[in-house]
Amino acid sequence: MRTSNIVALSPALRRGAAALCLTGALLAGTAANAAPAPDSFAPLVNKVKGAVVNIATTQLQTGSSETELPQMPMFPPGSPFGELFRNMRPNGEQAHPEKLRALGSGFIVDPAGYVVTNNHVIGNATDISVTLQDGTILKGKLIGHDDKTDLALVKVNADHPLPAVSFGNSDQAQVGDWVVAVGNPFGLGGTVTAGIISARGRDIHSGPYDDYLQLDASINRGNSGGPTFNTEGQVIGINTAIYSPNGGSVGIGFAIPSNAAQPVIAQLRASGHVDRGWLGVQIQPVTPDMANALGLKSTHGALIAAVQPDSPALKAGLKQGDVVLRFGDEAIDSPRDLSRAVAITKAGSSQPIQVFRDGQMTTIATTIALSKDEPEKQAKGEQSESSPNQLGLRLAPLDGKARESLDIAESVHGVVVVAVDPNGVAAEQGLQAGDVIERVDNKPVRKPADVGHAVQELQKSGRKSVALLINRQGTEEFVAVTLASS
Repeated sequence: MRTSNIVALSPALRRGAAALCLTGALLAGTAANAAPAPDSFAPLVNKVKGAVVNIATTQLQTGSSETELPQMPMFPPGSPFGELFRNMRPNGEQAHPEKLRALGSGFIVDPAGYVVTNNHVIGNATDISVTLQDGTILKGKLIGHDDKTDLALVKVNADHPLPAVSFGNSDQAQVGDWVVAVGNPFGLGGTVTAGIISARGRDIHSGPYDDYLQLDASINRGNSGGPTFNTEGQVIGINTAIYSPNGGSVGIGFAIPSNAAQPVIAQLRASGHVDRGWLGVQIQPVTPDMANALGLKSTHGALIAAVQPDSPALKAGLKQGDVVLRFGDEAIDSPRDLSRAVAITKAGSSQPIQVFRDGQMTTIATTIALSKDEPEKQAKGEQSESSPNQLGLRLAPLDGKARESLDIAESVHGVVVVAVDPNGVAAEQGLQAGDVIERVDNKPVRKPADVGHAVQELQKSGRKSVALLINRQGTEEFVAVTLASS
């Protein structure tokens, strides 16, 4: 599981015992001007159910952790039963790979037999079986998969065209729209549930491109990879996960929007893999305090905390402290917006990037490179010249002794935090002894006095907070610290 309460939806059977199989959920929505709920969803279900399939896979399991195998009995040293059970124990030297069987859902998007499902349903399957609505079982071939979006494409061959469904426009789906889910929960094929879209743009921390639809239709394990339809019978969501404190449906499901899935599926069909664009920056959100510290009027944008070496961003001239507000024609409201926009940009193409830098807007032309599977990352002495009533820090020069004791690289420059007043404003933002302050208000600092003078000037100008670029164990991040009144 990627998060503690995000529960798998694909039931896996192992030695007759049920086990969790990754993730699963569902969602979708209707068109912008949605019609009221029909008296019955039967016409819709009859229209689409033939394209929804059950997927069964066999995977070879070679793991040896105790959580992956049933608990084995313990025996005292020298017991003759120890040797008998040794091969069955998780850490036994002669443990053998085992076959796991998992169940999930999918849907046909082409009469030629192309089936969309979740990547976690397929896993490292050695065998894939696809069961049609009429009970026909076909052997599936994996065309391609993408773990970052949890999508996979499977091909089956039949002696006749298969019923298929089409994708709808998930961008038109609104909170409150009716949706219908069809899938294979707990191996019970052809199960239909209905509900509404509860929310949009959910980030469940499952990957760098999270942008899930949330719905309240009942979804459980085995719904993974299945479709959610709008009232027009179009697929606008693909089951991915549920939120559940007890393992069952509590009415909070998540699905990949169709508009995010379609380009991925198209690439998988064309080449079997997904190519993504790469900019090469570490980014973080713009908090209200950070916006104030940088002189921004809103919290929109993605703040560049670090620029990676030999990256398109470095070559184009993007800098730490820049706030990206537009990428090409798309407005950037959050770091996720920038990650997704860069990812779908073709490598080698040039894109204008609008940034806020030193109080002014500027546009920088950037040539996007092919991703190296490195999505834009979200960030994660002497008495100080700045008095405790400013930041609450004691600072010291970053000299050779400090570098050696704190294992700080020679490439890092700034002022080291020696102590933090637990009642000071810096402590409220999590600053710690050992942190290196590299920049104050986006200006480099080399000695404690630089920090004190910069803070005093900001206080005199009426600024309410200050942006500090912190280096902690090699990771850079901007932190906004509220300033005390001068």
